[in-house]
Amino acid sequence: FNIKGSLLNVHPFSIIIEKSLRDDEILQNLPVGTTATMYFRDLGPQLGWTIVFMAECIGPLLTYLLFYFRVPYIYSHKYGFTSSPHPVVRLACACHTFHYMKRLIETIFVHRFSHGTMPLGTMNCAYYWGFSAWLAYYINHPLYTPPCDKCLFLFQMCELGNFSIHLTLTNLRGEGSRSRRFPMPTKNPFTWLFVFVSCPNYTYEVGAWVSFSIMTQCLPVALYTLLGFIQMTIWAKGKHRAYSREFKDYPNLRMAIIPLIL
Repeated sequence: FNIKGSLLNVHPFSIIIEKSLRDDEILQNLPVGTTATMYFRDLGPQLGWTIVFMAECIGPLLTYLLFYFRVPYIYSHKYGFTSSPHPVVRLACACHTFHYMKRLIETIFVHRFSHGTMPLGTMNCAYYWGFSAWLAYYINHPLYTPPCDKCLFLFQMCELGNFSIHLTLTNLRGEGSRSRRFPMPTKNPFTWLFVFVSCPNYTYEVGAWVSFSIMTQCLPVALYTLLGFIQMTIWAKGKHRAYSREFKDYPNLRMAIIPLIL
């Protein structure tokens, strides 16, 4: 009898005992006696991880384009549907659009998500959408003065590196397989960063946003990059600790996100 599956057919619940039950666990197979106490907490409406990631990507993508095309009433009416004469503004739009289009493609075709869900009330779309609007407002402002377009190559390399790492992580475990391995470098040069860090996908992600910050030299972009780095460092350190606990032969040279430092 699959108690979790049966309850989820009626209401979305979170089971919170000493540790949460996996979706495939069966009541009869649990290591408990004849009597066990189980706790359920209603988290309200739920969304699958694919929908969550798509919402987090589509919002910033469309929000930025509204400012880039200078939809009326965002800036002064005389600037409605005008375009910036500065190449770096168009370059910034291309980089921003490419970044979120890449994430959408990865969400649909590359990432393998669990069957878990996220409570609707805990989605952080406002963070991504709000920052996208804030940085887009200044970069696409009619009075914006472009500083630098020399970081395009670094941005492209970091985006390619991030995509390569995601492909490697996806291929790490076959579909339906329960075996676990830690990631190792492959013939792809972008994966060689695995020699030094546990989560090079975050390293490349930070690198892309640092290059975007230098390219635009816009305060909202720099702040978004800083907050993103802090959050990704937390995720990377958690993943690094998990790898170190689970695998006794895990390489000692690896750090979490920054080679030899952090």
